[in-house]
Amino acid sequence: MARRKKRERQAALLDLLEREPFLTDEELAARFDVSIQTIRLDRLTLGIPELRERIRALATRKNDDLRSLSETEVIGQLIEVNLGEMAISILDIGPEHVFSKTKIARGHHMFAQANSLAVAVIDAEVVLTAVAEIRFIRPVQLGERLVCKAVVTSNKRERAHVKVTTKAGADIVFEGAFTVVKVQQENARGWEETNFETGD
Repeated sequence: MARRKKRERQAALLDLLEREPFLTDEELAARFDVSIQTIRLDRLTLGIPELRERIRALATRKNDDLRSLSETEVIGQLIEVNLGEMAISILDIGPEHVFSKTKIARGHHMFAQANSLAVAVIDAEVVLTAVAEIRFIRPVQLGERLVCKAVVTSNKRERAHVKVTTKAGADIVFEGAFTVVKVQQENARGWEETNFETGD
């Protein structure tokens, strides 16, 4: 990104953080082609808190309580949820998530973040995954932050479709289309007989 005048850059910074609130100072500096110190001064001028405070603020304003999972069962930190509509979580890739040799994140952690969010966003007591069509788009490295967004694309009485997109910075690294089924607690063991065979 070409260098901008200070006022123009600060306006663009506000706009960017409104759309992508999880960017680090390092990522912002790279986007605007300025130093990290410049970004910190811009944030100070604009009254924008550091990333940790922004995440904490977002997490405390999440709207709905989960029904299908407890919050601790969602992989990553749940940031926002509107049941039946959308949800967002973040996951910082640490040493426990990567292969020791390559420092590349193991795919099952990315899948687990997406799958748990696809289930959590549904407004029902028991929600199970029936179908998952997933795509790993690029490797994720140690230290990257994954921002996962689940959007309910259709929501019928017994099943729903959820599209999940995971980004690391500006890059889409994972996509998934999940079909989940809603079952009564007492029927959870037999859900596959009534849902897999009937389809949509």
